[in-house]
Amino acid sequence: MFTKLLIANRGEIACRIMRTARRLGIATVAVYSDADRHAQHVRLADEAVRIGPAPSRNSYLNIEAILQACRQTGAQAVHPGYGFLSENAAFAQALEDAGIVFVGPRADAIRAMGDKIASRLVAQKAGVNTIPGHDAVIDSAEEAVEIARGIGYPVMIKASAGGGGKGLRVAYDDAQALSGFQSCRSEAMRSFGDDRIFIEKYIEQPRHIEIQVLADAHGNAVYLWERECSLQRRHQKLIEEAPSAFLSEPTRKAMGEQAVALAHAVDYLTAGTVEFVVGKDQSFYFLEMNTRLQVEHPVTEAITGLDLVEWMLRAAAGEPLTFGQEDIPRNGWAIECRINAEDPYHDNLPSTGRVTLFQPPEGMDGVRVDSGVTHGSDIPVHYDPMMAKLIVHAPDRKQAIARMAEAIDRFVIRGVDSSLPLQAELIRHPAFAACDFDTGFLQAHYPAGLRADVQFDGMSDALAALVAAKHCLDGSLHAARDEEIRLAVYSVADPKTCRLLALKRENPDTNDARIRFTVRTKAGTQIRIAIARGQVAGLLCAEADGKPLAAQIVQLPGAKGYEYRLQQAGLRLDLGVLSQASHQALLYMPAPESKDGGLRISVPMAGVLLSIAVKEGDEIHAGDVVGVVEAMKMEHAITAQADGRVTEVNFQPGQRAGSGDVLLRLSALS
Repeated sequence: MFTKLLIANRGEIACRIMRTARRLGIATVAVYSDADRHAQHVRLADEAVRIGPAPSRNSYLNIEAILQACRQTGAQAVHPGYGFLSENAAFAQALEDAGIVFVGPRADAIRAMGDKIASRLVAQKAGVNTIPGHDAVIDSAEEAVEIARGIGYPVMIKASAGGGGKGLRVAYDDAQALSGFQSCRSEAMRSFGDDRIFIEKYIEQPRHIEIQVLADAHGNAVYLWERECSLQRRHQKLIEEAPSAFLSEPTRKAMGEQAVALAHAVDYLTAGTVEFVVGKDQSFYFLEMNTRLQVEHPVTEAITGLDLVEWMLRAAAGEPLTFGQEDIPRNGWAIECRINAEDPYHDNLPSTGRVTLFQPPEGMDGVRVDSGVTHGSDIPVHYDPMMAKLIVHAPDRKQAIARMAEAIDRFVIRGVDSSLPLQAELIRHPAFAACDFDTGFLQAHYPAGLRADVQFDGMSDALAALVAAKHCLDGSLHAARDEEIRLAVYSVADPKTCRLLALKRENPDTNDARIRFTVRTKAGTQIRIAIARGQVAGLLCAEADGKPLAAQIVQLPGAKGYEYRLQQAGLRLDLGVLSQASHQALLYMPAPESKDGGLRISVPMAGVLLSIAVKEGDEIHAGDVVGVVEAMKMEHAITAQADGRVTEVNFQPGQRAGSGDVLLRLSALS
């Protein structure tokens, strides 16, 4: 086994690899860019080496810089994690030529599986089911349309070197095939330096199910069951689980055996994943093979009891597998949420900045958190938005869902927005409980993320009572210690929408471990609230009529002392708490007017402007795309929300803009 390992990655995966290496007695070396000089993975490593400026092409994708870091530190092996250089055959070859072990497959296998056109041919030869399509490279958009017509719509247009949802479009007609080809080609060249495109049949109502394989250098290969990865947004996974509740045992066995056959066909070494698209009739077809560790590997670890990073290291060191297919357990159920720095209430746009509070759920059995973020961490625009992974394991799926729902409610992140509210909504959705979903579920049900402005009716009386109790605990209602007071909990966005409550504190002068309130609703229902003392900032763990209730309630930044943000179970509401008399007075106050009538278009997130499609004097209409901004490796179109004429353009392509910066000012059309 190696004595020193360099990890050619960052964030949570670098920290997770270090954890296993440390357990095995292996010293670790971190590499970092200027943007990550204070990052968590740098602090956790035994040594750390700077490899370049913030852009990944000048740092984490710089092969020579990483080789130099190996030479400087004497690292004997390199684990690439996932992303960056993890599936780069040239990197694996360069390490081999330098006498350094690559903790991953051989360069030939990476090349064979990294090219989606070549991998289809290898899969077909190995007897693996493949999707009908056109295997040759397509040279023009017009040719793409002709091929799509021949296959039959809908079709999937894909970059040969693609991955992570980039360089991929679905087309249902000629116009979408034409624009999709052009977009894929452009995005693929920027992301991968390879603009080859191919087309295959799109399977409708598909599930994305993948098989984890593990192989050694002695010809042994096994599959470690499957992962259900169908809950995706923009072709990127949000929630994964193992096993899949959808697969029958015969389908599970057939998929596993085909995955192992493909691994043997390319003389595969170490951990890898064979991804399949599965139809509603359980027909399945090869999508691609990821020749690396997957983000969602912890759910496989949870149900098998195997440490995949450990077995990657052992395989790279030449050790054989010590178990066969029949020895691999499948215990219980595991679910993972990828926690991204995104705003689910604004079309899941990336959220950058400083994490002011990062508090994972504490004291819960069967809960694991993999993260590279802590208090004070910066979330830069240069890299993937994932901050952490929340994993739960339980005896069965129903208990795993309940455990994940509670863990999400208890996970506190401040300073940046996160995907947790959307995942809290998804994990409680009846369709998820019934396993009735496919890869189009989020687009169908949440096309623009969550809607905070229509959620007030979804707030239970118990939550409204908890917000009122929080207001009392903040010291605003001293009279509540002695007598019942009448309150209004209302929507800040629409103060006319409110809940009327009467609240009384029951034990103001005792040393009870819980602070107790009795709350009456307008309908006369009585709710007893008990709040534990010594809470994490903003997290209230309580009981409502004896049932556990956890919610995050914080004062709105820069707002009045009686305005709060509530987040719980997919809800995020901005609420005010006033006496009923004060609330009535508030309703008579005039609403503030916009100084410029709202005739402006702002940049929705921090990033680099790739293009601006208009100039001063142009007439634009609601829905028009006026520019494209890139952040966290994804492109986002900026659209007009109203008609107008451009009077001012404040940025040029290539410039960096902050979230909320005014891109265009408009005048009303006459």
